[in-house]
Amino acid sequence: MLFNNAIVRKPAHSVINGIDDYADLGKPDYSKAIQEHESYVSLLTKLGIKVTILDALEDYPDSCFVEDPAVVTDEFAVITNPTRSSRTKEREKIRPTIEKFYQEDRIFEIKEPGHLEGGDVMSVGKTFYIGLSARTNQEGIDQFTEIADKFGQEVIAVPVNEFLHLKTGTTYMGNNKLLVAGEYIDSPYFKKFEQLRVPEKENYAVNCINTGNGVIMPAGFPAVKEMLTQHGFKTHEINMSEFSKIDGGLTCLSLRFNA
Repeated sequence: MLFNNAIVRKPAHSVINGIDDYADLGKPDYSKAIQEHESYVSLLTKLGIKVTILDALEDYPDSCFVEDPAVVTDEFAVITNPTRSSRTKEREKIRPTIEKFYQEDRIFEIKEPGHLEGGDVMSVGKTFYIGLSARTNQEGIDQFTEIADKFGQEVIAVPVNEFLHLKTGTTYMGNNKLLVAGEYIDSPYFKKFEQLRVPEKENYAVNCINTGNGVIMPAGFPAVKEMLTQHGFKTHEINMSEFSKIDGGLTCLSLRFNA
């Protein structure tokens, strides 16, 4: 197992009004979103993960994407500072749950004028690759770097031009293997990794979760599934149709850590 705990939040009815800066696929269907989220939780549980399920927040349409207002590691947690004003207060809503798992001196915050979202943070060993994106600025990265340094970990900033977040374009799968799409194919930032190149028409499937007990991937992407299988990963597919409509991926829906 690569992690044994996950935190998720139920989608609210307001999820139909979630932010859509990229997908342009129409509004989500709430009933389907609930079904997909339940399947997500069920699969995590089946794969041996203890899942903490938080109540829906009707005032925050994107709050089911718990990965953005916090970053969790085995040693510390960071309450981030989302860029979009509609998401800023999500940080206050996630903190009480983080405090149940981390001691006070292991919880940090990104403060103004810094902005950072968890979807831009990819952890590989003792290195954090952090996307410099429309949602994460240099000040946010600098603050995170100071935090990581306290624990002997380094930060590498990576420009994000084509995608919403860094992990919308690349995901670390373990064993030095990195799923890459678009601008990150043959990127000098990731030259030390074995790159698993995702075909353009299946870019959405670059965002997967390796639990260490199987890879969770979005359903309907046969080329990526075949590639993962060829590289020795057992895959589990789930439908993500409604969350994809509001720029959400698999990793967005949970905070994953060991506790």
